[in-house]
Amino acid sequence: MLFSFGLTYLFFYNGRQNINLVLTQMAEQLGSTTTAMGVVSSALFWCYAFGQLINGRLGAYFGYKKFMMFGVVTSAILNVIISYQNSIAVIALLWGLNGFCQSMVWSNGLGVLNKWWPKDKRGFASGLTTAFSGVAQVVTYLTINWCLALNPDWGWRAAFRYPMIPMVLMLIAFAFFFKTKPEDIGLPAFQEESKELEAHDAAIAAKMEKNGYLYPYKVLFSQPKVLVFCLISAIAGIGRYGLLTWVPTYFMEEMGLSVKEGIFSSILLPIGQSCAMFVFPLITDKVFKGKREPMLILAAIVTFLGMITFPFIQSQTPASIMLFVVGVSGMVTGVVWAIAGDMGGRALSSTVVGVLDWAVYMGAAIQAVIFGFVKDAFGWPAIFSTIGCLYVVMLALTLVARNMKTNI
Repeated sequence: MLFSFGLTYLFFYNGRQNINLVLTQMAEQLGSTTTAMGVVSSALFWCYAFGQLINGRLGAYFGYKKFMMFGVVTSAILNVIISYQNSIAVIALLWGLNGFCQSMVWSNGLGVLNKWWPKDKRGFASGLTTAFSGVAQVVTYLTINWCLALNPDWGWRAAFRYPMIPMVLMLIAFAFFFKTKPEDIGLPAFQEESKELEAHDAAIAAKMEKNGYLYPYKVLFSQPKVLVFCLISAIAGIGRYGLLTWVPTYFMEEMGLSVKEGIFSSILLPIGQSCAMFVFPLITDKVFKGKREPMLILAAIVTFLGMITFPFIQSQTPASIMLFVVGVSGMVTGVVWAIAGDMGGRALSSTVVGVLDWAVYMGAAIQAVIFGFVKDAFGWPAIFSTIGCLYVVMLALTLVARNMKTNI
């Protein structure tokens, strides 16, 4: 079940990250600017963010599995339609719809995983799955490069056609092996080792049954700790997608590399992110015994140092290595998803993941709009130094959050 979700997500970024690798080509062929293409890119993030806010609940209501499969198929269709467009406005609209469809999968998948793994193993499950999403970024980089070479006459449009094939084919394995709870195959529901945690899980489930559809949102947004982690998640989104969106363009514009060279120079970034996605949550299980905040503190310090150093590196190879380091240290969302499972338990975790992922993509949307302007007005160093300073803010917020309790 775990691998069926992971393999599906391994190719899911083909319908989301593909645009980042052809932004320069799109701007040239459509007669647009970097700032305008940043706005187009942000359309997905805005719609993904608000989609996450509601789709974690909608998946639980309509059925996790069907809802997730619908999201994958409609995203693939929208990508293909985009490949035939010539209007920036139409592409932005369709890209926003694609973002909403993409948001149907992640929070619901994590919600299902939290029905299978208790707290002491949740870091492993969420970390391994999040690692697949990190490797998915690498898969997208390689797939887009292959597609551009396979049919160069299509230009940027190839990035929205061929990559959709494996994305949809993975649904075959998903349909057979993805199960929404252990009881579906005759296994008992897990029991938490801690009686207090088990009672907390049961109490949340009872409240969910008793109260209305909007009850979880009322409870979650009244919790100071949830609000603090929304801010932490937003910073994580700015850092992760700020680098994924602009680093390929940075290598092409600042270092004069070709599209292919820019992609391969950037690939150490998602490789580093995928490593962190798996390792960080696992460390919080094994080393910190379920305490997630120490890992966030360490990651914030290293990322700050890496970001203020990166703009001064003028050579391609050292810059790529630094991207790997920052990719590892800055990728804290794997830890955030484990925290979401801890706070929400089996009954509410998909909604908590949806709320925190909403915050991640609000950050991603803001960076896509603002960083295009920042780059044009102040140059590339301003983008990286801004990200570094935000991780100092994350450090301060984590220190505040570590002693806070939730009352869900």
